[in-house]
Amino acid sequence: MFENRMAAGQKLAIALQETNRPADIVIAIPRGGVVVGHQVARALGIPLDIIIPKKVGAPQNPEVAVGAVTQDGTAIYHQELLSRLGLSEKQLQPAVQKIIDEINRRTAAYRNNRPGANLAGRHVIVVDDGIATGFTILAALQSIKNSGCQSVTLAVPVAPPETVQRLAKEVDHLVCLVSREPFYAVGQFYLDFSQVKDDEVIAVLQQYNCDNQKTRS
Repeated sequence: MFENRMAAGQKLAIALQETNRPADIVIAIPRGGVVVGHQVARALGIPLDIIIPKKVGAPQNPEVAVGAVTQDGTAIYHQELLSRLGLSEKQLQPAVQKIIDEINRRTAAYRNNRPGANLAGRHVIVVDDGIATGFTILAALQSIKNSGCQSVTLAVPVAPPETVQRLAKEVDHLVCLVSREPFYAVGQFYLDFSQVKDDEVIAVLQQYNCDNQKTRS
């Protein structure tokens, strides 16, 4: 059990330091991943930025994820599910564009309109507060790999064994502190898994960027 996301991030940072792998930047997934990623970035002394993947819901049942997309338009789809539902990627494009527009809005608000980091040639650590199925994060990983980065490490406090095994094939390195069954939800591994609000994400990113500027100056 992790006391909270901050404690999980501190333990994750220690595990990453022990790998001795190169690390140039942390890319966190809001909202909870930013709290975890903040601790990792601070411990490693590297920049912190964000990426927002969002699921694409079925037109008649938005809760059913038929795909996932990121800000740059990188999208993945459940092809078998699309076929079963009689849907095509083209039919989903209007909905996907609306999702991208919302991601852009949220990203700009979180960053306070600061430009995103250039990942080309950099060793990237992708951080979230935990992963269940891992489908949505696949879009984020694909987007980051398309950026021209040098390597991608996925680092999370907790995920089920099957998800860890599957996602390990998508990255250069994977660090997961707790991976066991039965797995019902990420929150079962936290004593405090209260919802992180947008204001907290903005404050963390603003504070970290201000602290970094002071350090450099």
